[in-house]
Amino acid sequence: MTNKNTLSGPGYFAQGLSMIFLPQLRWFVLIPLVINILVFGGIVYGASGYFSGWMQQLTGWMPNWLAFLEYLLWPLFFLALAAVMFFTFTIIGNLIAAPFNALLAEKVQRMEGADLPDLKLSDWLIIVPRSIGRELRKLLYFLPRAFILLLLSFIPILGMVLWFLFNGWMMAIQYCDYAADNRGVPFSTMMSELKSRITKCWPFGAIVNLAMLIPLLNLLIIPAAVVGATLYWEREVVNEHVK
Repeated sequence: MTNKNTLSGPGYFAQGLSMIFLPQLRWFVLIPLVINILVFGGIVYGASGYFSGWMQQLTGWMPNWLAFLEYLLWPLFFLALAAVMFFTFTIIGNLIAAPFNALLAEKVQRMEGADLPDLKLSDWLIIVPRSIGRELRKLLYFLPRAFILLLLSFIPILGMVLWFLFNGWMMAIQYCDYAADNRGVPFSTMMSELKSRITKCWPFGAIVNLAMLIPLLNLLIIPAAVVGATLYWEREVVNEHVK
């Protein structure tokens, strides 16, 4: 293992990406990966079936003298649809895979030397609703802020910059939360810990956010982000409190 507290935010993500191929993590990665593939495939299939129809309706509202704008609207509409698909995939994929991501984080925590209680099959009755509830808590944090940023996105450049900054922060929250929850850390406490280390956790979230935009590779990003964020939490937060 890399010496503790020696990695940058992107460095934790890079190590997480390399670790998802380890034999001891294989099954913990495979299940959420299959879930992500099914979710992503379903979203792409559904959106592709409606894309032409939506585009025809959009251009049908335009007067004939603006018909030349159709060639500009197609790529813009496609990019907008791709952005919606990305956020939908991220939300649904994380919601469904949350219990498995928690188990993946727990495995990495044990590899890091964490003394966590052994889980039994009956513990799933607690883990599943708790993990989904935690995801909904993050969603409630995200949606009102995303709505405000959506309004600000009509301001050129500023909107894009704010979205990028906020998404980097949200990715840090999203994936550090699994390790924090496994240790029984309340959501508000987890947020405070990340805010006090925002100069290191935000770059981690930012690189995850950018990697999510790469087609196909983004299917591996979620488990890699879970592993990287767990390493970050254990080495940067837990170890600091142990000292």
